[in-house]
Amino acid sequence: MDKRKNRFFNTTGPCNPEDHFMLPPEERLVGTQLHRYIGDKLYWVLHAPRQTGKTTFLLSWMREINSGSEAISCYVSVERCQGLSEPEKAMPALRNAIIKHADGYDLPIPQSGTDDPSSMLNETLVNWAKLVAPKPLIILFDEVDVLTGDALISFLRQLRDGFADRGVGKFPVSIALVGMRDLKDYITAAKGGVPVNPGSPFNIKADSGSLSNFQKDDIGRLFAQRTAETGQQITPEALDYVYDQSRGQPWLVNSLFMRATMRILDADSTETVTVEHLREAREQIIQARETHLDALAYRLENPKIRSVMETLITGEPDPLMAQGEAFRLCLDLGLVALEKGGPVVANPIYREVIAREITFGAQMAIPAPEWKWQKSDGTLDMDALLREFQAFWQNNSEVWEQKIDYPEAFPHLLLMAFLQRVANGHGRIEREYAAGRGRMDLAVEYNGAWNIIEIKLLRQGRSFETVMAEGIKQTLGYRESFSSGHTSQAREPSVPCYLLIFDRRPDKPVWSERLKWINTEAVTVLGC
Repeated sequence: MDKRKNRFFNTTGPCNPEDHFMLPPEERLVGTQLHRYIGDKLYWVLHAPRQTGKTTFLLSWMREINSGSEAISCYVSVERCQGLSEPEKAMPALRNAIIKHADGYDLPIPQSGTDDPSSMLNETLVNWAKLVAPKPLIILFDEVDVLTGDALISFLRQLRDGFADRGVGKFPVSIALVGMRDLKDYITAAKGGVPVNPGSPFNIKADSGSLSNFQKDDIGRLFAQRTAETGQQITPEALDYVYDQSRGQPWLVNSLFMRATMRILDADSTETVTVEHLREAREQIIQARETHLDALAYRLENPKIRSVMETLITGEPDPLMAQGEAFRLCLDLGLVALEKGGPVVANPIYREVIAREITFGAQMAIPAPEWKWQKSDGTLDMDALLREFQAFWQNNSEVWEQKIDYPEAFPHLLLMAFLQRVANGHGRIEREYAAGRGRMDLAVEYNGAWNIIEIKLLRQGRSFETVMAEGIKQTLGYRESFSSGHTSQAREPSVPCYLLIFDRRPDKPVWSERLKWINTEAVTVLGC
């Protein structure tokens, strides 16, 4: 029986080709030279966001090395050291992790002749190198980013102490340190924010590599494995949708495919996968808040990450943002990407999760709508909805603004929460936001009909008329670009467009002058 007939798209733990549809992760390595690390006896770092294939790669490379006769390799997860910042606790835990993995992979089990945490790791690795001689030893340390403080410094110093004598029977000839961020960032954190200097305890690395996301062709190659084994097809438009929504993030790609083929459709189905199946899969992923996305939501509690997200949501230009440690953190964690030279949230699914997470409290506090906000055909009466929002903004904004963690993005967040309160169950909101654009774009679909909403802020030194003229042009430009992958109705020039301008000037006028409703030829303009 062909074991591959039962393969599936994996979203939990490392992938293996016997059980899962997968592409060789080494194809996505960037900035690495695998062919040199063993022969030239080099130490190196691999960093990439969560669930991009780091562990899958390490286990695959370990198997490849051990299938030959030239070297011995062992994968070692450092995860059991999480929360142990003192070397006295972390080093024994690390030694036990090494013993556990050596035993699990049928390799010689090393010993340490000392209880001194400052040399325990070094002596364990020396002993291990002797046990596997005459073959060189290669260690692949995973989850290194769980080490913090003095434990991290001790770990790196003991590796550096053995580096000069590395060789067969002496010390591992090559070591990979793998985690979500480049090691220099963790060293800086461990030293209280002091930048890394030439005296760094790990100035011996040859490379800092990473894993890229899937390219569009990779996504097609991945699903083609299922087609070859089951006969199930997927439309070209569906493949484009997966790439557009995930931007190739491996976990998201696999999760969309898994839900479409095993939840939306039956696992044994040969029905062609379409965009509609994947739209439903996307909504399920967001609603389920699986571990991957739950971890993303947790990251938003970090003030540094919140500051970056606020700049992206408002679209306000910030020339200093990309220079800060907070921005680099968001890049390393895969929350932010560079698109057309500017920073954006990494993909539309993350964008939706972030928006829902940070508006959830406000959404729950907004009363259930009691006014008539549907037309007789079941579509949204957006005029009625936005008039009600203006009243809600007047009555609540000044009090609610004092309670939110994102004061600059408060208008955007409150409007999104208000719209989500109505759209839940019958519609969806698509959001575009990126730093430097000076706006946020929303597209609201409800019972098959679309409305486009643009949000702009009126700052000190600018006039309402100037911002309105700029915003109308941007709104119509967004409507024009909002065609790919949407219904024909969304591409029609008649789709209703709204521009909301929030007055954020310190000396803003009284409410009777701020609240405006202006009907232009193509765009309805609201002052708030």
